[in-house]
Amino acid sequence: MCGVIGIYSNKEVGKKLFYGLNSLQHRGQESAGLCVFDGEKMRLEKSMGLVYDIFSEEVLNKLSGTIGIGHVRYSTAGGSFEYNTQPLIGFTRGKEICLAHNGNLINHQILKTRLEEDGMMFQTTIDSEVILFLISRYYKDNIIEAIKKTMGIIQGAYSIVMMFEGKLIAFRDPNGFRPLVLGVGEDGECIVASENAPLEIIGVSEKRDVEPGEIIVIDKNGIKSEFYESDNERHHCIFEYVYFARDDATLDDINSYNFRRRCGEILSREAPVEADLIISVPDSGTPGAIGYAQETGIPFAEGLVKNRYMGRTFIKPTNEEREISVKMKLNPLGTVLKGKKIVVVDDSIVRGTTSANLIKRMKEAGAKEVHMRIVSPPVEYPCYYGIDTPSRKNLIAANYSIEEIREKIGADSLAFISMEGMIEASLKEKEIFCKACFNGDYPVDPILI
Repeated sequence: MCGVIGIYSNKEVGKKLFYGLNSLQHRGQESAGLCVFDGEKMRLEKSMGLVYDIFSEEVLNKLSGTIGIGHVRYSTAGGSFEYNTQPLIGFTRGKEICLAHNGNLINHQILKTRLEEDGMMFQTTIDSEVILFLISRYYKDNIIEAIKKTMGIIQGAYSIVMMFEGKLIAFRDPNGFRPLVLGVGEDGECIVASENAPLEIIGVSEKRDVEPGEIIVIDKNGIKSEFYESDNERHHCIFEYVYFARDDATLDDINSYNFRRRCGEILSREAPVEADLIISVPDSGTPGAIGYAQETGIPFAEGLVKNRYMGRTFIKPTNEEREISVKMKLNPLGTVLKGKKIVVVDDSIVRGTTSANLIKRMKEAGAKEVHMRIVSPPVEYPCYYGIDTPSRKNLIAANYSIEEIREKIGADSLAFISMEGMIEASLKEKEIFCKACFNGDYPVDPILI
């Protein structure tokens, strides 16, 4: 679940890219990169680590240019290595091309094998390089046609920002799995990003979603929009609203905070429990806990103190790192929990690592009972479109019943929202969502992997 940003302006964009990319840090914390175009050449800086750690004032001063793109990475395909950092730069017909990708291709291994058989040598192990190479191969003086031909071959999830010949280009897969938002400022400055927060921080007068299958080209002549396909079936990832997106993200006309809060309200009716306090697993569990508390009248309290300098534990690449990160990130507040019956509201249970750790420590801190309530259904199937759950053996709900999960995590009771309840909270029709991680119904057949 990477984050991407692109800016086209008549002013320097280096620091704006930095601020915008930092607001997308929640989407990936393994590496970050920025690339700018100064009218003659591209300047690239990228490294492992967080945005604030990589881009010092000195580094940003080197990134001089009026067009730029950025990327924060959470690894799925390819692993967490320095050589897999983005953006990626390549050359086609003597011209520089730079690309940043959010998503995951389901057929990249097949494509990569075929390209290697043709003599291609790759510099990374990520699917994004396949996209870069295909666009370069198909480019014959018309970059949009090259992108369309590439879109006809690649399958899966991709929201992409790209620089080429003084243009900022953005395009989104026909299913619209991953979000992408376009904003235009009063001075004509254009910003494309994975979520709306960078647009609002930097400042725009109007914004809209990049549509599924849409290709946007921004240059000195303005904004041009074309479609790979004119009538696309939408399959927006519903897990974006459950967990990944910021609370202030409004993506494809759904606000994450309101969705999560409504899920909490609905779950409180589906799975009520007698308790003294409602607490959340911050931050993505908080709106659901607020909704649960408001609907039931049970007081909401802070029972877990969060270390604000820690990253997101689910997107740590190894289980050992996740377990240590949970302890560092969240600490039970004994003065609140002691002797109380507690309802803990969280956004999801994927591997079960976080829940078991927290419940054990809350009881050690004096909680009388701990009832777990989850504002999404059980995650039973792997995601092939950008979430790092490659095998069902890693998913606790794929291997155990709800009662068995309750025993394993040590909760006094456990309940998940129903699929119908979650869809109701979206205020949308269920057909527009990808829900494959919950029900195994894959919009694009993963057998191609």
